[in-house]
Amino acid sequence: MAFNAVVRQDGEWWIGWVEEVPGVNSQAETREELLENLREALGEALELNREEARKSAGSPFEEVSIVP
Repeated sequence: MAFNAVVRQDGEWWIGWVEEVPGVNSQAETREELLENLREALGEALELNREEARKSAGSPFEEVSIVP
């Protein structure tokens, strides 16, 4: 699964947003650091969303793969 990031340099900083997941954004001094920060933030957001969905569903539940 791939996600898209919008990134740009703003003065001395790089800033970026993951398009598909609201709230996943970051900034860094280099482009490489920014991309790593976005990967980490995305991973954390997905894990939190996964935990929240499973908690909300209760038990038992079924996981179904959905591809757009």
